[in-house]
Amino acid sequence: MLSPEFIRGPLFKFSLLIFILGMVYRFFRILFMGWKKDYAPPRGSAWGGIIKTYTKSLIFLPFLPPKFPSARHRPLTYVAGGLFHVGLFAAIFLLAPHIETWRTLLGFGWPALPTPLVDGLAVVAIVGLITLASNRMINPVTKMLTGPADWLNIIFVLLPLITGWAMYHHIFGLNYTKLTNLHLLTVNWLLIWTPFSRISHFLTYFITKTMHGAKFGRLGVEP
Repeated sequence: MLSPEFIRGPLFKFSLLIFILGMVYRFFRILFMGWKKDYAPPRGSAWGGIIKTYTKSLIFLPFLPPKFPSARHRPLTYVAGGLFHVGLFAAIFLLAPHIETWRTLLGFGWPALPTPLVDGLAVVAIVGLITLASNRMINPVTKMLTGPADWLNIIFVLLPLITGWAMYHHIFGLNYTKLTNLHLLTVNWLLIWTPFSRISHFLTYFITKTMHGAKFGRLGVEP
């Protein structure tokens, strides 16, 4: 059994180092891929397209507007995916103990949401992710497209959420210390796994969104 001191100390630092190095590598690999130069005369502003893209994303949450084709054709996936990401964001960045961890790493923190509210949003994230996983098993198309790595992604994201929720509610017949260690182990493994998986899309999402916004803005069309 790994000691709590090792899990919270050397193992966490090692996991964080792998995460940072892996994500930095992916970031620069994308930047240095090389993009075709657009020789067509611009019909609009690239920066305007970028600003409009992000503004629309902030005003229209990704799981609400029914006018989007993906919302009409795959409403369950759209809503469950949106709720999952909102709950996951709250659990990682807006829970008081997690903010203290961020404060230790970054040197600053920010206001936290009430713990019961974050707890509820964490449950929303768990339900949303389980719904997405169930849909992958039931829907013939997504079932065919889902490979072992995709199932591992789901499991490795789900485990920190469930262990964190269990730790808060003192369930599963384990004492608080054991649940905390289990939670931290799942978090450490998720940090190591992320750069080598599709979970890293949280970084590539902003890169592609910026590129698409610039491209549509330059063409003078709505992003």
